Amino acid sequence: MAERSSSSIPTTGLAVFGCGKDEAAFFQEMGARLGLSLTLTEAAVCETNAELARGNRCISVNHKTQVTDSTLLALSKAGVEYISTRSIGCNHIDLEYAARVGISVGNVAYSPDSVADYTLMLMLMAVRHAKSTIRRTDAHDYRLSDTRGKELRDLTVGVVGTGRIGTAVIHRLRGFGCRVLAHNNRSHASNDHVPFDELIELSDIVTLHTPLTADTHHLLDRRRIERMKPGAYIVNTGRGPLLDTEALLAALESGRLAGAALDVLEGEEGIFYADFRNRHFENEALKRLQRLPNVLISPHSAYDTEHALKDIVENTLINCLKFESGRTA
Repeated sequence: MAERSSSSIPTTGLAVFGCGKDEAAFFQEMGARLGLSLTLTEAAVCETNAELARGNRCISVNHKTQVTDSTLLALSKAGVEYISTRSIGCNHIDLEYAARVGISVGNVAYSPDSVADYTLMLMLMAVRHAKSTIRRTDAHDYRLSDTRGKELRDLTVGVVGTGRIGTAVIHRLRGFGCRVLAHNNRSHASNDHVPFDELIELSDIVTLHTPLTADTHHLLDRRRIERMKPGAYIVNTGRGPLLDTEALLAALESGRLAGAALDVLEGEEGIFYADFRNRHFENEALKRLQRLPNVLISPHSAYDTEHALKDIVENTLINCLKFESGRTA
């Protein structure tokens, strides 16, 4: 059920789809302060509920649901002209089709520290074999592993993508004293920026922080994974399809790679953010990965901090206000 927040002098409206209870509290507080009239619904946006947006030129969606072309068309017919996605990436929306039906799309920035902190946590857990250690101790087996962990200061870490998040990861890594290599599609004169193939050949850990586009789909494919150092690790807190999952599985199951830590995964849609404890799901690659003792999986949660959520809500509202004032975000 949608609910509308009250405001003494609303200047404009915004319909917020897929709005959780924690988000709703921030939206209501900040919306009232900014004079926005909000329609909040927990339901993900779809063709059948697009009418909830009628009366609002702006809507907000999250990254958890694909916004189909039929949904975009229905939103356009309901009078929507602007979508602010509560994410950095926009790969869940067909931007060209949205433009064809008269809808502009904007993303939001939020604290890069949320994902950067999480990335370092995954790296440390991977190289210290945290998954197998925790599994053993949960079963009351307190013996040390036959395989010792590694220290970051002894490793070379390759950071792919040096936007706000990638840069924050690099700053943290330097505090550990490890060698850092970086790659970005844009040219850099800095000494630590190297060609991508050189980075994957020299790095003990490769961490992915680049946007998902047609050019970066399966950026780490079978050929490139085979060129990585034997015993290397892959960390992905970017987008699942940056990594060829079948090629990764082959490298892990053969023992060529030492492990992986994945917060995102191909085919995560419809699985992550849902409770499958007593239900079946079809993603066999995910099941195979989870059975491996050297693979960490988390459900696309690296961004999920209170600070980041406040940033997301605030910047969503700002996007809407900018659009309404003629300065499209």
